[in-house]
Amino acid sequence: MNIFELKIWNDERLRCTFYTVQNDSEDINETDKFLLKYEKEFEFIEDLQSLLSFIIYSIGDEHGANDALFNRHENEVTGLPSKGKISLGEFTYHYPNFSLRLYALKISDEIVILFNGGTKDGPTNQTSSLNIKWLDACNYARRILEALKNKEIHIDKRNRRLINYDGSGEIIL
Repeated sequence: MNIFELKIWNDERLRCTFYTVQNDSEDINETDKFLLKYEKEFEFIEDLQSLLSFIIYSIGDEHGANDALFNRHENEVTGLPSKGKISLGEFTYHYPNFSLRLYALKISDEIVILFNGGTKDGPTNQTSSLNIKWLDACNYARRILEALKNKEIHIDKRNRRLINYDGSGEIIL
């Protein structure tokens, strides 16, 4: 895996800051690659809009990275949206037969890293066209978790940020 940078994807939500990863050799981050791909495919527009709403409003503004919304555990990462019927206060979330998956790593209730994803067209990640994106997300997540463990990255809870060991916001792994 190449060198990559952890970059803020969206920090304007009320409850959660979203990061993404961008390979050193790429001009676009992994989350935006996912969005650009599926916004051009008519049959996925509605699901893409639902997924973005779930991420931006449900996680970002309403609940933060509540464990109930991160219940599709797939090794080191979580597949979004959540699975099953979930009720949180006055909100109910249910995505039966949902065609898209976006992989994420929950760092805290206030910080989530979004990766890439794809269409769920098989019974498991290993037998689906998602396999490569899932493996990539797991590899990114392992490197990020290792950096947190080794204190190369710190969590700034007050500002909902990840910071480098030297105090800067530029995080290259």
